[in-house]
Amino acid sequence: MVKHKRKLKVIRIVAIFMMLLAIASIVSGGTFITLAINKAREEAEKEENKVFEEPKEEVKENYESSVSLVMVGDALIHQGVYYDASINGGYDFNYLFTEMKSVFDKYDLKYYNQETILGGTPLGLSGYPMFNSPQEVGDAFMNLGFNLVSLATNHSLDKGETGLRNSLAYWGKQENVIAAGSYESEENRNTPRIMEKNGITYTLLSYSTLTNGLTIPYGKDYLFNLYSDSKVKADVERLKGKVDVIMVAMHWGEEYTHVPTYEEKRIAQYLASLGVNIVIGTHPHVIQPIDFIGDTMVVYSLGNFVSGQVGIERLIGLMASVTIKKTVTDGESKITLEKPSAELVYTKKPNGYYGQQYKLYPFSKLNDSILPGYQSYYNYYMDIATNGSREIIRLP
Repeated sequence: MVKHKRKLKVIRIVAIFMMLLAIASIVSGGTFITLAINKAREEAEKEENKVFEEPKEEVKENYESSVSLVMVGDALIHQGVYYDASINGGYDFNYLFTEMKSVFDKYDLKYYNQETILGGTPLGLSGYPMFNSPQEVGDAFMNLGFNLVSLATNHSLDKGETGLRNSLAYWGKQENVIAAGSYESEENRNTPRIMEKNGITYTLLSYSTLTNGLTIPYGKDYLFNLYSDSKVKADVERLKGKVDVIMVAMHWGEEYTHVPTYEEKRIAQYLASLGVNIVIGTHPHVIQPIDFIGDTMVVYSLGNFVSGQVGIERLIGLMASVTIKKTVTDGESKITLEKPSAELVYTKKPNGYYGQQYKLYPFSKLNDSILPGYQSYYNYYMDIATNGSREIIRLP
């Protein structure tokens, strides 16, 4: 068929030049006729020698990619914790996590909740009830490779606008980190923070339902993300079509209860209806279950990661993890959450004295000399975290 069309085109070219020949023979005589014949022959040969190809169909992408995510709870820095980290006139929290590094090294994305404001030492450090923490706390988490941080908590306003601005100045210097929930301006707040790993784009939003009765600076709501249905809906809609994975950190619920409240469940349902992929809960300071609402993974409460609180239930935290998989078929992409898992972490406190005695341990490294009866605690808190679900893998 292609060859036939090509021959017809050649014939047309020759016919056109023959007409020109006829006209030229009348007007100019033999010389022009000779030139016209040669020109017609050259054009015909060029057309004959052209390579003709059938049009190619557009090839659409087909591939799979994945990233691994781990989530831990509150960095709740009581006086005892930062006293313990005091060294040479400064603070170093890295020793707290020496037993944890190998656990975190295997994950691509690492989330934690910065419960207490990192206002820094010049502002004056303080513990409960109005916290202000050394910025070296953040340094230790950065050294572990954490790249997702929630800043919206009931203690965010403890040191007012100055504390918030100091915190933002610190987080603004960190590269390849999404610190969400507190912003320098309305424009900054409304600018999506999207990052990419292994071909998968992701973002984090963060909100708190609580302020401990403190007031957000007038006309500066962007400094603190106080939750509302309308606010989160607008934020999620702004991201639709721009990002593969939307994570929302929620500071919600009731302290020291292992059962999610009605409001936690209501908000989780609403976020799932908006298309949020992962909901990460904090504030109760104890472990609450991992659940799925359709395709949305909900961790109701991770509990404390590191704190100086009293009580074994407040010293055992949850490390929840999941593999985020992206499948592209004929150019259409789909996100699935695979291998949801639960691990536990224990904060060992010193016995009434300080000097780098606090230490965090994954349960895989515990024994009865570190935490007597640790296996019984493992079974009890794993039952809470998995809520009897066989879908949640218990690690180790």
